[in-house]
Amino acid sequence: MKCDKRWMPLYAVTDRAWLNGRTLEEPVEAALRGGASCLQLREKDLPHDAFLQEALVLGPLCRRYGVPLIINDNLQVAIESGADGVHIGQHDVNAAEARRRIGPGLLLGVSAQTVEQAVQAERDGADYLGVGAVFSTGTKLDADDVSYETLRAICAAVRIPVVAIGGIGRGNLGKLSGSGIDGIAVVSAIFAADDPERAARELREAVQEELGL
Repeated sequence: MKCDKRWMPLYAVTDRAWLNGRTLEEPVEAALRGGASCLQLREKDLPHDAFLQEALVLGPLCRRYGVPLIINDNLQVAIESGADGVHIGQHDVNAAEARRRIGPGLLLGVSAQTVEQAVQAERDGADYLGVGAVFSTGTKLDADDVSYETLRAICAAVRIPVVAIGGIGRGNLGKLSGSGIDGIAVVSAIFAADDPERAARELREAVQEELGL
């Protein structure tokens, strides 16, 4: 499946750390109402069946808003749930193997921190890249920092969409202007907010105004 750049401006990544008694569906729908253009379901600690159930609930919700659902790391959940794609890191199954297992019909996102990783991921069948951490982040403590210069070099080196991730919020996303990215991926900027819908709406507006996306 070819990745449509219209899905990339505001890529929301879930984190149940801030649910505070709510179901995951509640803040996700709020984010979608606010303008999230893509949703990644990220569950590092849920058992397979519970992860799959979350995906089966969120899939129809995302389709209602015309937004693709991407599954983090778990290829089997992506396939079984009928999700639109899967996103893998550099320490997960390699991109070529992931593409072989999911086939041509699902989106494949790959995390990259260097030009070499980015070019290899595209060669191996990635449909888009997640590049970061572009700013320091408390969400993914093991993420390597990626400089603005490296981000720009990655965008220039590949033909597939690039999404910047890592510590991005309304206050600093303008620093990414001119890098060539197709969007930003955020976790806490939406899901830690008291009002995820408003947070998503304000981020989407800022992305349009400051990055022209």
